[in-house]
Amino acid sequence: MPLSIVTWNINSVRLRIELVAKLAAELNPDVICLQETKCPDDRFPLKEAGRIGYPHVAIHGQKGYHGVAVLSRFPFDEVSRQGFCDVGDARHIAVTLGGAAGLKAPLTIHNFYVPAGGDIPDTALNPKFKHKLDFLDEATAWERLHRGEIERRSVLVGDLNIAPLETDVWSHKQLLDVVSHTPVEVDRLGRLQAAGDWVDVMRRFIPPEEKLYTWWSYRAADWAASDRGRRLDHVWASPALAPTARAMTVLREARSWERPSDHVPVMVTFDA
Repeated sequence: MPLSIVTWNINSVRLRIELVAKLAAELNPDVICLQETKCPDDRFPLKEAGRIGYPHVAIHGQKGYHGVAVLSRFPFDEVSRQGFCDVGDARHIAVTLGGAAGLKAPLTIHNFYVPAGGDIPDTALNPKFKHKLDFLDEATAWERLHRGEIERRSVLVGDLNIAPLETDVWSHKQLLDVVSHTPVEVDRLGRLQAAGDWVDVMRRFIPPEEKLYTWWSYRAADWAASDRGRRLDHVWASPALAPTARAMTVLREARSWERPSDHVPVMVTFDA
């Protein structure tokens, strides 16, 4: 059966739950993975999620900052949450879908929100940048993302806050010293990807030599005209699942919706 999974940094789920409804109406995904929900668990708009067709919700939130959630049309077989760096951030949640979802075999989805890292790419001057690199190191060392996942059907999605390829940014040369595209961040993300042999599914559909963005700054007076984007949002699949990816949509027009997030949704459909 086809299984469609969306990843989207929503930048406050309570403020933009109607945009989630709009997304559901336009793309009709089976699963929606949200980042930067900025919402404690007891304030999450569960009724609204159910009203738009997602009665099953897994949440890892906190007041005012960070937060991740998974909205699903199908029940979960398992839900887990992992902390990193011992700072209490809500930046990961994983769900497993199985027989109750009609799948032929279990499929686990890891939903991540990697720290942005501040403005200065120097760990001595910027604690936020050090936190970002430490977070990536801990995630790389975490066994659930390591070799044990290779033979399983797994997906890793989220706002990873790094644009690794030269074509993932509007200007490779000008952004080499800008947080999200520095060589040290790209190296760390590469290590995380290699730890589980994760496949960059988005680049299966859009070749690496072509530009691909999922984020445009709020600071641009006309984001579409300037088109100074970055690909900060990613969909990775385990080697066992990656060959079943059959379609991808980057909903660029969502950046022009009323009161938009600065990220746009990305949907990948698998034969699950």
